[in-house]
Amino acid sequence: MDVLIRQAHNGDAKAISQVIVAAVRESNGQDYPASVIESVVANFTPERVIELLQQRLVFVALLDDEIVGTGALDGHTVRSLFIAPQQQRKGIGKALMRRVEKTSLQRGIEVLLVPSSLTAESFYARLGYRLLREQLHGEERTLIMNKPLTPL
Repeated sequence: MDVLIRQAHNGDAKAISQVIVAAVRESNGQDYPASVIESVVANFTPERVIELLQQRLVFVALLDDEIVGTGALDGHTVRSLFIAPQQQRKGIGKALMRRVEKTSLQRGIEVLLVPSSLTAESFYARLGYRLLREQLHGEERTLIMNKPLTPL
C-alpha cells in the first residue's frame, strides 16, 4: 500500500469533510453521545474546512488519488487527524503523524500537543504521546497529550 502525503488545498475541502464526518460518526460514535458527534460534524463542513486551510497547515493522505485521511499542524498542536473508517489500522494515521512531526521539527518545534478524542488515545500512546490532562467542553471529553520530538 503506497500512501501519498501532501499539503491540502481548497479543492480538497469536500473530500476532507467527507473523511472527517465519516470517521467521527463511525469511529467516535462509540465513545461520545450523539449531541457531541453532531456538534463536531457541524465544525467540518466543506466551507469550514476551507477556512481551516487558511489557518493551519493541513495534510491529506491519498490512496490511488483518493483522499483517505487528513491531519493538521496548528502552531505546536496537532489538529483534526482523521482516517476514513474503511482505511483505519493500515498505517495511514502513522504516516500522517510522521509528516506532521517532521514538519514540526523543521519549524523548530520541540514538543507537540495533541487534543485527543477518547477513541484515539491508544493510537497516540503507541506513537509515544503521553497524557497530560483531561479537558471537558460540555459533554465532550478531550485528552491533552504531548510528545517531545527527537531532532532528525
